[in-house]
Order: sequence, then structure tokens, then C-alpha cells
Amino acid sequence: MTVHMKRHGDASDGAEAVGGRLSRVDGPAKITGAAKYAVEQQLDGLAYAVLVESTIAAGKVRSIDTEAAKAAPGVLKVLTPDNIPPLKTASDWFGTPPPDAPYCPLARDITFSGQHVAAVVAESFEQAVAAAALVKVSYDEAPAIVDLSDAKAGDGIPIDAMTKEWGDAATAFAAAPVRICAAYNTPREYQAPMEPHGLIARWQGDQLTVWEPSQWLDGMARTYAEWFGVPFENVRLVSPYIGGGFGSKALALGHGAVAAIAARMLERPVRLVMTRPQTFTGYGGRAATRQTVTIGADAEGKIQSIVHRGVNETSIDGMWVEPLGSVTSIMYQTPNFSSRQNVVRVNSVVPGAMRAPGENPSAFGIESAIDELAYEVGIDPLAIRLRNYAEQDPHAKKAWSTRQLREAYAAGAERFGWSRRSPQPRSMRDGNQLIGWGVAAGTYPVRRAYGEAMVRILADGSVEVESSSIDMGQGTYTILVQTAAETLGVPADNVVVKLGDSRFARAGVAGGSRLAGVMTGAVHKAANAALDELVGLAISDPRSPFHALQANTLVVANGRISSPRGEGPEISIAELLASVGRDRIEAKGDTMPANSTAEERYKNYTTIAMALPHTEGDYSRYSWCAHFIEVRVDEDFGTVRVSRVVSALDSGRLYNPKLAESQWKGGIIMGIGQALLEEGIVDRRHGRIVNNNLADYLVPTNADIPDIEVISVGIPDPHSSVLGGKGVGELAIVGVAPAIANAVFHATGKRIRDLPITLEKLI
Repeated sequence: MTVHMKRHGDASDGAEAVGGRLSRVDGPAKITGAAKYAVEQQLDGLAYAVLVESTIAAGKVRSIDTEAAKAAPGVLKVLTPDNIPPLKTASDWFGTPPPDAPYCPLARDITFSGQHVAAVVAESFEQAVAAAALVKVSYDEAPAIVDLSDAKAGDGIPIDAMTKEWGDAATAFAAAPVRICAAYNTPREYQAPMEPHGLIARWQGDQLTVWEPSQWLDGMARTYAEWFGVPFENVRLVSPYIGGGFGSKALALGHGAVAAIAARMLERPVRLVMTRPQTFTGYGGRAATRQTVTIGADAEGKIQSIVHRGVNETSIDGMWVEPLGSVTSIMYQTPNFSSRQNVVRVNSVVPGAMRAPGENPSAFGIESAIDELAYEVGIDPLAIRLRNYAEQDPHAKKAWSTRQLREAYAAGAERFGWSRRSPQPRSMRDGNQLIGWGVAAGTYPVRRAYGEAMVRILADGSVEVESSSIDMGQGTYTILVQTAAETLGVPADNVVVKLGDSRFARAGVAGGSRLAGVMTGAVHKAANAALDELVGLAISDPRSPFHALQANTLVVANGRISSPRGEGPEISIAELLASVGRDRIEAKGDTMPANSTAEERYKNYTTIAMALPHTEGDYSRYSWCAHFIEVRVDEDFGTVRVSRVVSALDSGRLYNPKLAESQWKGGIIMGIGQALLEEGIVDRRHGRIVNNNLADYLVPTNADIPDIEVISVGIPDPHSSVLGGKGVGELAIVGVAPAIANAVFHATGKRIRDLPITLEKLI
């Protein structure tokens, strides 16, 4: 068959095309309340479950007295480790075959305070809450390791996979005329999404439907299927909207297992929503970290050696590695490098992914240390970064796919006015306000995978796009509308995107800033296939008004079809479909290799085992940023406020600049919170998180945030994605905290190496 070329007109111009500033198409539903979130579904016969948590951090459950709870009004079931049916152990997110051992989501052996030990199910939420308070748990308590500073913690477990070394870093450091050595610490941090974790589970025979906020529907469906020993196709995950995730909603967790078990036992749907305090232990936030960074340099500030040693906390019975050498090993050129890392087991829930895991704390260490080196040798902090600029990936020894970091430095410095900076600490002030200017760089790898999408052109000329991918605020609905509209040559208003249902075309995890690149590529491919079929029908079907033209190409623009030579008719897509007797054109497109097996496809969408390395092939792929930040420190009280932010960022081609800028600003705001406010505080007597609420766990509010200016310096990167984009969502938080810490030093002359930067550390 003749290859049918397409040209697009009106719909590829302005906001509706990829690269345009189309406002979020899901916005009206959210601001009017029409958007229905997962646990807002109204189901007949709905019951309510409430969790009971351990009040000790280490030990064993001796007994659970449930008699009063079972006798309370409305109670349907009280679940304990003694009566809850065991599940099968599920594979992890890499798809590693699990041990042949049962899994129980309610604990007898206690490894952290807040662990699920029982659950009450009742006719109403209020009845379940009241009955849960009547459950009495007795313990045999044991000594706990509360955090990294606990004397019982030890040095931890070496993680060989984190070791990165070349040259002879120790010898080069010892011989260097200028040496910097300092420790940098970050505390536990929590995602604190507005929407707490929760779900509704319903069984219909051996078919399980779960309405749950999810960053990864297919991965979570796999876990539920493995837990209950049912086919993957028997589990449906539904998550149309998500009220924030930041890495915390990518996996099926113990509370979900409890709700699904209760629903099966009662043969009715069960809703379980965590309280805000429970979200601090129901899943893991960012692990606390400790880093020592040593830099050896010559008298001009040229780095000769970097030695990095890192430690992060993990749980007693789980494993989480926060890759602390990830930025340290690539940001600056050095002939000698050594990075090693341990993990230390403490009595805490297993930590998890939080926006830019690894890169975020790694940047705090190296970007603070490079600033210290600048002051030690008397070089401007921006100049020393340019002096040690890495022209290729120092670790992988490969060319960057694109690296617009020089351009980011230049654009940010010019807009910020960096050349007017007085170099000496405590040399800039406004009354009793000490003024500090700081700079830091950030980076995040381009994580790539394969995706799938269904595109339908319907009888009325409208277009449907379906995918099990999700939108948790980053704009998936909108950029997929733009991708389909541009590719098919239809107005954006004619495109409806349906997401958040595992029965749709498959998608991998929305994490690691990969989803936009994956799904725009999949939709682009599916839409092109649908357009090929549309144009092919118009040319080849005898009933088509274009059949007599004997053309080998047609123009599709603004939802209408015409000949590029101006011959023949101009009709709408709907009119063409009617003329050839079709009510729809349907095409599924995926970016998997053509010879992929069904097993490989399943593995791709339900695990991360098939994700493409960011250094695969000839290139090393990263997004980049440079933050220029001004702080004001009250000389009398030691309070720190961020008063100005200018950040320049390289995320390649932006699919929608308005949405990308919003994501960047969100990351910067989280970085301000990390630098000045956020810290999980542990009661050392009992291992409990004492600020487990949004009144005491401080996150930034509007009053804490100045005007933020973001500048895109990216260029299309064809090595990173089909349409040339690179990661957006995780990038901007990386480097914010060290830029603020560096600005605080410039303002006060005091170097703060332990986050958050609070007034007592400055006094």
C-alpha cells in the first residue's frame, strides 16, 4: 500500500500543539468539584475499616483483647494476626521471585512504632473509629534503634552496588594543596500529600476492583493478584485523580491488603483511609542520610580528588538504598574519585521514594562542599563550578546527550544579577537583615521505559485516548490531549483523554520523571497509526469522496480533510467516516521493541526490570538546573527567609511550558521546605514520630515563598525521548537546599551542614 504522508495545519499552532501553553484540561473538574477521587466512590453496602497501630518500636505482641471492640455498635469484624487469612508473598517492583512464605499485613513481631497490628471493620466510619479505640494490645517490649545517631546503630551494611571508583582518590587527596572535608546530614522527610492514602476494595466472585490513588496501576494490580493468587486480569485498579504522591503512592502496601482481605471475608466493599498520623508510618518517606565529602584541589580550585562516604537508614526487616553518590560522581570533572555507601538498620518503617530520591541529598553534600572549596581558594562560587565543568559523564565516560548547564549558569546569573554580589560573607545587608546570595546546581537522570496507548477516532470526529497511566498533578491529561491533537490534526477540544484504569492500555510507573516522555511517545505512535488508517480509507475506499482524486496524500487540519493541491472536496472527519460506513477508527500503539513477547510486555508494565538505563548506548542522559537564591537572615533572631529565586533548567523540549514551569516551581518550593522547615522528629524513648501531623510537620505555605522565576534553557534531546523532552518533575528540587545553605553562609559567615536550617543552629 502507498505510504500516506500527513500534514497538519491549524491544530499544530499555538497552545493546542505540543510545546504550547494549553491550560490543564482537568482543571475545571477539580475546581468545580466534579473530579471524583478514588475513595469518593459511592458503593452499595460499603463498610469502613480503621487500623490499630503498635505503640512500641521493637518487641512482640503478647496478646490482643478484642472483646469490647467486637461488642461495640456496628462492628462487623475485628482482624488480628490470629484470625486474618494469610496471603502469598508478592514479588518486589523489580519482579524478583518472592520466597515461598505467607504474608500477613498485621504484625506480631514489632519493628517500628505505628506498625499495623489490628483492624476494625464496622457499618460506619465513626463506629469503626470508636471500636478501634477499644482494642487493647499488650506487648513484650525490646530495646529499639531509633535513628542513625543511636549508639546501637553501628556502621551498617556496605552496599557494593553503590561503589564508584576511578584513579587513586585517597592518595590524590593527601597530596592536594587545598583540602575540604565536611559531613552533611539530612533528616527524615515525609511526602505529606494533601490526599491521604486509602482505598475501596470490592470482590465480585474472584474479581477484585480497587479504587486507590496510585502512581502505578499495573504494578499495584500485579501485587494484589499475587497476594490473593488470582490471575492478573482479575484485578482492576481505578485511580482517575490523585491528590499528590511525590513517590509515596507507587506500591500496594499493607493497609491495602487489610482492606482487600476484609472485603473478601465480608463479601461487601470496604473503605479504609489512613488518618494523617498513620500516613507517617503507613509508608516510608525519605530516609535520613549522613555524608562525608572530601575534595582535594590545586591552588586555583581545580579538583584533583573527591572521596565520598554515605550512610542512609533503612528498616529492620526491609531494604532501601538512597543512592548518595549519584550526583557526586557526575557533577564535576575529577581524575580521582571514590564513593562508597552503607545502610543502617533502625526501627522505622521501610523508607521509600520521595521526589528525586538519591539525587536530592547527594546534591546537598557535593554542592555544599564545592561552595566551601570556592571560599577556601578565594574563587567566586559560580566560577569554580565552571572551572570544574564536566564535558562528559565522568563515571560512565560517555558524551552527554545534551547538557545545557553552562547555559543555565549564564541565564540564571544574568537574570539574578550575580555579578553584583559582594564576595565576603556578612558584607551585604538591609538594616538588620543580612543578605546572602547562593548558587547550586542540580541534575536528574532521564529514566526511560516503554508505554502503550489506545487512540480512537469516533463517528462524530472526536478523539479518545486511553491509557492506564495517571495524572497526579503533573499534567498527563493535558500533554496527551496536545500530542493527539497535533498528530491527528484536530482541535484540542475534540480530544478526550481517559486515564487511571488498569483495563486501559498499559503503562508503567509514574515516577522518576519518566511518564511524560513514555506516554507522549506511545500516544504519538498510536495517533499516527490511526491517522494512517483514516487517510488510507479516504484514498482507497470507493465510497470516499476523495477516491477519484488518485491522491497519495491528504491534509488533515482542524478536524477537516482536504487535498494538498486544493482539488476535490473539503470535509470533516465525521463526514468521511459516515461516507465509508465506519463508526470509528481504533489503533493501539506501543513503544516496545517489535519482537517483544507477551511475557516481556507484562514485565515491562508491572515491574521496573525493563527500564532503559540512562547511560544505555552512546550517551549519558540527564536533566540539569542551576539555582540562584537570595536569603534574608534577621541578625537579632536568626530567622531565615528566602526572598528571591531564579532557576534556569534544562529539561529538553517542553511539551507544555506552562505545566513544566508549574512543576519546576513546585519542586523549588519543596526544596525550600527541605532546607528550612521539614524534619521528622523522633521520641527517643519510644521511637515514635512526634510531629506526625500537618500542624507540627512543617511544610512551606504561601507566606514562606517569594516570587520564583524559572527559565528554560533546554533544547530537544532526540536521544532521551521520541519528542525530545527530558525529565521535569524531579529535577527542580535537586540543588535548592544547598543553594539556600550556601546563601545562609554568605549572609552570616556560618556554615550549616545539617538540615533543616533553623534559628538555633545559627545562634
